[in-house]
Amino acid sequence: MINWFPGHMNTAKREIAKAMPKTDLVIEVLDARIPYSSENPLVADMRGDIPCIQILNKKDLADPEVTEQWLAQIESKKGVLAMAHQQGEPRLNQRLLDRVAKLATARTGRPVSAMIIGIPNVGKSTLLNALSGRAIAKTGNKPAVTKRTQRVNVGKGLVLWDTPGFLWPKLSPADCGYRLAVSGAISDRIVDAEEIADYALRFLMARYPERIAETYGLELADGEDDPLEPLGQARNYLRKGGVVDRERTATALLRDLRAGALGRISLETPADWSRALNR
Repeated sequence: MINWFPGHMNTAKREIAKAMPKTDLVIEVLDARIPYSSENPLVADMRGDIPCIQILNKKDLADPEVTEQWLAQIESKKGVLAMAHQQGEPRLNQRLLDRVAKLATARTGRPVSAMIIGIPNVGKSTLLNALSGRAIAKTGNKPAVTKRTQRVNVGKGLVLWDTPGFLWPKLSPADCGYRLAVSGAISDRIVDAEEIADYALRFLMARYPERIAETYGLELADGEDDPLEPLGQARNYLRKGGVVDRERTATALLRDLRAGALGRISLETPADWSRALNR
């Protein structure tokens, strides 16, 4: 099981909890590839009855059919609306403002105060920049880029609070932690690349075997004892003596998966979690 809750995340949690009573609306950014695993269970407890818009970010990396399933599932929640988004998508500002009008009513004389929340590396700052129309927040394809809370008036009756990403202390079930690691939400410095890549590769073998064949020219049976070995051979990631460089193979697979080189892939479906939680 993967658990990670460093001190700066605990600090972020305290800051968000303190600011929450002054918030009219929560905008929770989820990873479209892992909507359940990237939904912080602490957020629902902190926001209480405050309305929420959940944005499935990076939809261009996720399986579109599965994303539609998730949007329908999220919309079934009380007080929650759902949107899917990808970087560079036009008209995001107006679409979000339309949703704000449905969920939050501005008090006379002041704009709606909305807090953007999400796990590390989910794209909160990129979303903030898209909404504001200018590069306000620092962005990067790694966790913990946003270090502090900042307030941005984007106009049209909306003020956004950008917050640091934080996880929760116990990442369970185990699949949740693995999927967060595969997506890049957990720093590669603190997880075993081979273990995470093995999990990802076995998932691909079960759900998207054709993507492995198309991308790497490799046929892997769904019960392969050690799939990293044939993948390393196929990619010619070899050390002296023809030994597979497992770390290089694992790192390359995770990089390809995160960049969308294997196509649009979702790592979980609503049905997956329904089965897991009802066992």
